[in-house]
Amino acid sequence: MKTILITGATQGLGRATAQALAEQGHALIVHGRDAAKLADVARDLRRTGATITTEVANLSDPAEVAAMARRVGQSRARIDVLINNAGVFKTARTEAGGRDVRFAVNTLASALLAARLAPEMPRDGRILHLSSAAQAPVDLQALNGARKLTDMEAYAQSKLAITLWNQRFGDAHPDGPVSLAVNPGSLLATRMVREGFGTSGNDLNIGVDILTRAALSPDFAQATGRYYDNDARRLAPRYDDATATQVAAKIDALLTQF
Repeated sequence: MKTILITGATQGLGRATAQALAEQGHALIVHGRDAAKLADVARDLRRTGATITTEVANLSDPAEVAAMARRVGQSRARIDVLINNAGVFKTARTEAGGRDVRFAVNTLASALLAARLAPEMPRDGRILHLSSAAQAPVDLQALNGARKLTDMEAYAQSKLAITLWNQRFGDAHPDGPVSLAVNPGSLLATRMVREGFGTSGNDLNIGVDILTRAALSPDFAQATGRYYDNDARRLAPRYDDATATQVAAKIDALLTQF
């Protein structure tokens, strides 16, 4: 059995994936930003008999992300799998620390957790970054907080940004842990989809299935640095290396501040 950290585990795809993994008997570290809601989820998950611990952090604040990474690293022998599930699309609060909250949560928090926890993970460990079919060329000025974007622009750019960072991370760590960006499926039945697109969405189990497989199946053992598109049910071609390097370098420079 594995020890798995999953962010954004109090609702939607994160909550459903945590349930599936707990039922398989894995030990889970579940993250949320609302302590009361997180405690309720942990109580429900413990009914499966799985070992469940919790981490509370606001992922729009890199200082809290870094602190959570330190706590996790210091209190566990190892993390086998990190699932960076937490994400933001539409929100009343569009800025965090001087930059768009979509970049803060969808890109920087995921990259920061991966960078800080990877050295403590086994070579056959897995890091999953939630990507999306909605991807758009990354405006480095917007990533740095110097230009404002619409909701969709910020979301799509933040998802491509973490996907490009993942490609460079995989190249830099060929011996593991395996790092994979995953589009779990378009318009799944989550609150984000309901609020953002006004639709009830597709079967959430589509996303649960691919995330559990990507986290555990040997089918993805050689897929480090790649992007898996669950709409097309395949690993997508690599992105342009020069673009990936440029975007990843900017993200890495931002991470050094924390």
